[in-house]
Amino acid sequence: MEIAYRSDIGQRRTSNQDFADAFTNQAGTALAILADGMGGHQAGDLASRSTVADLGQLWQKTDLTDPEKTASWLVQHIQQENHVIYEKGQENMATTGMGTTVVATAIFADRYIIGHVGDSRAYLYRQGQLQQLTEDHSLVNELVRSGEITKEMAATHPRRNVLTRSVGMPGDVEVDVTELPSQDGDILLMCSDGLTNMVIESDIATVLRAEAPLSEKADTLVAAANEAGGVDNITVFLIAIGGGDQ
Repeated sequence: MEIAYRSDIGQRRTSNQDFADAFTNQAGTALAILADGMGGHQAGDLASRSTVADLGQLWQKTDLTDPEKTASWLVQHIQQENHVIYEKGQENMATTGMGTTVVATAIFADRYIIGHVGDSRAYLYRQGQLQQLTEDHSLVNELVRSGEITKEMAATHPRRNVLTRSVGMPGDVEVDVTELPSQDGDILLMCSDGLTNMVIESDIATVLRAEAPLSEKADTLVAAANEAGGVDNITVFLIAIGGGDQ
């Protein structure tokens, strides 16, 4: 397995509220986590960094090797983190209403377990094809699913950044979990919407298809989003399966 991740402020923002990192538990199982914060400079940065750090530190203390138990672990601890971020947001005016997306992927020998809330995405690139694995928890995606607008209309909809679920909302948050078998040669992509709002999926697939080091592919995706306007922070997390332990 090989991992490469990049995070960039983009062309329009004054701060980077995305955050990503990778962690390994006591059984040697990797967990990759990406979060895209919201709620103002200080608040969004705090929400994303805290969520990644809290979940990562808790994961490092586990010895989980069972995918089903890991799925339950992700749901439980993302829900707990939702309450933590909400309470932090109530501490002062500067952090009121803060929140974050989260997408986390645990990588086992034969499968992936993905937990997510919000509109940061996970994709699978396999045998030349790119497949979106997660469903956006956003207003425009609800409109697309109901048939009120098309996917093409969603890309330019004025309310495309409105989330229906996030970490930091009051009460309980529903966490989606996806499980799928792995294959050698797979590339998992996790990303913030700063990539997917700027670069179409066919162009993302072209970059992943290229004969290039994984780190170069991550750089190329970030550069493509910036070249397209870079209106938001851009974070790209790539995981290649079967490329040796790194």
